[in-house]
Amino acid sequence: MATKAFIDRAYYAQIESGVRNPSEEIRQKIAQILNFHSSAFNADDESPFRYALEAAPMIIAHCDMDLKYTWIFNYHPLFPPESLIGKRDDELGLGIGGQMYAQMKRTVIEKQISIRKTVSFSLPDNYLYTYMIFAHPLFDSTKQIIGAATILTELSKITLTEDTDAPSG
Repeated sequence: MATKAFIDRAYYAQIESGVRNPSEEIRQKIAQILNFHSSAFNADDESPFRYALEAAPMIIAHCDMDLKYTWIFNYHPLFPPESLIGKRDDELGLGIGGQMYAQMKRTVIEKQISIRKTVSFSLPDNYLYTYMIFAHPLFDSTKQIIGAATILTELSKITLTEDTDAPSG
């Protein structure tokens, strides 16, 4: 990795372990090699946006060209980041809502357009969550598409009864 990014191995090891923060140029090189958006390096920044959004009923995520999550902010408690990163929605058991969400991201990537849609997910915590989802293409610094970025805003959370076979989607 260090060789491909044209940086010293010791410096890369410090970046990898979180001891050093790379410059924007190095972030972009590493992100391009690993095929993710360079903003993922800023995921832990204590910016005003982080404080404003952390209590909001919103989930913000990036996925790659294979629809695998590469970054997530304000995740749902049932799905901590370590259970999401590198996985697709169909691997998470999100049902019909997950299929609709995945198709939405696929369309965004294939057509390089932005889409807004309402999708419902029936989750294992016995709630039906309805989200307004905004998805748009994610580009690298050379304007090559590398995935999709999504913002899910929770619109409602309805308790499901045991005999309810609530449709998702």
